[in-house]
Amino acid sequence: MRMVLDSAFAQVYTKFKLHFYQKVFSRFQTREASLSAVETFCMEIIQALGRPTVNEFASFVQISSPNAAYKVNSLIQKGYLEKVQSTIDRREYHLVVTQKYVDYYNISYNYLATVMERIRKRFTPQEVIQLERMLRIISRELMPEIPLPTPEEPAEPS
Repeated sequence: MRMVLDSAFAQVYTKFKLHFYQKVFSRFQTREASLSAVETFCMEIIQALGRPTVNEFASFVQISSPNAAYKVNSLIQKGYLEKVQSTIDRREYHLVVTQKYVDYYNISYNYLATVMERIRKRFTPQEVIQLERMLRIISRELMPEIPLPTPEEPAEPS
């Protein structure tokens, strides 16, 4: 049973990744993409961290602050990211994704929404609730190495 679960989960995870990569590469062919693969990964991390500082981003990806600042400045110049001064500590700036990136990112998020809608149609409301419960437990309890803001821990407001 363990191998079946491992394989099933890996297949779903792989399909989400491949769909995203497929859409990203199709943008390269039409010259719409202006982010490299590494920049795309950086943006996904910054968005997932929910308005990190440059130092928080550097710490998460385990690179030097100057290296992180270089990557961040490149993303700011391309219009995918901006620095917003903290309302709590005026010395601190948070990295915020721009609408340009949200539009770019939607190639991945739209597929997630499609799959979620298919789940709601395919399974009973009780099964959907159970799946949601299991996913929350997996995220909160079984993946403690990757802390993310949760609805209970919102990122600092604009």
